[in-house]
Amino acid sequence: MSDVEEGSLEEKEEPLGEREEPLEQEGGAEYEVGGVTEVSNETAMDQELGDESVEEKKPRKVVVPGVVYLGHIPPRMRPKHVRNMLGVHGEIGRIFLQAEDHSIRKKKKKAGCNAKSFTEGWVEFRDKRVAKNVAASLHNTPMGARKRSRFHDDLWNIKYLHRFKWAHLSERLAYEKTVRQQRMRVEISQAKRETNFYLDNVEKSRDLARLRQRKSQSGQPFQEPSWGFTQRQTEEEIQRGKQSRGPQGPLDKSQRRQVRKAMARTQEIEKKSQSNVSLLAKIFNARGKQD
Repeated sequence: MSDVEEGSLEEKEEPLGEREEPLEQEGGAEYEVGGVTEVSNETAMDQELGDESVEEKKPRKVVVPGVVYLGHIPPRMRPKHVRNMLGVHGEIGRIFLQAEDHSIRKKKKKAGCNAKSFTEGWVEFRDKRVAKNVAASLHNTPMGARKRSRFHDDLWNIKYLHRFKWAHLSERLAYEKTVRQQRMRVEISQAKRETNFYLDNVEKSRDLARLRQRKSQSGQPFQEPSWGFTQRQTEEEIQRGKQSRGPQGPLDKSQRRQVRKAMARTQEIEKKSQSNVSLLAKIFNARGKQD
């Protein structure tokens, strides 16, 4: 009995290498199955969150855009050409090319040239450091790298605009637009006033012609209305009048009034002085009698 029991007990025992029971650690995160360690979803999520928190703690560099100014735009150059030529050096955001004046465009159309030209432009780079490097390296250099390029003989005229933002350009364009509209309104109102003045004079001349015709038919003399204007005397006329009048010439009403006032003042002063003299005489005579 004892031998049988020992054999049965040995058969029931299993080797340690073939166990598939879970080996729990602290936290219950890892499981060992067939000698392979597997990580649960909870631990993977914790690791990802930890990596994201580390990335958030790292300071990120703020990329500030920069704007360069193009002082010369060759004929037949378009924004797509500028983007292709400058986009090699860095990422480009917005581009604005200023069209030529409307009067110049009109003259060209009359002469038979229908091509649209631009006078200046602004290019925004995503990074201002790239904009500075582009302005420093490309200024006064040929535009086209190949000789067959239509812009090979033209030079870049680039300047980096320090602390200039695209909003400043938008404000400037809006201001120029309002100024242009205001100038147009002033010119239109001036033209209206001139036309109205001309039409009024035409009506007046027609009325005078009708009146002259009526007077001539009735045999009455016709006198055209005249306007009289009084002008101030010149300095020569004033001096000539003074010389002809002389120092003792006739006085005006205002001059006579001034003379009367001056005489009245002198009389008052004389009366006051006489009263003072009599008072002083009495005082000094009384002292002389006492002595």
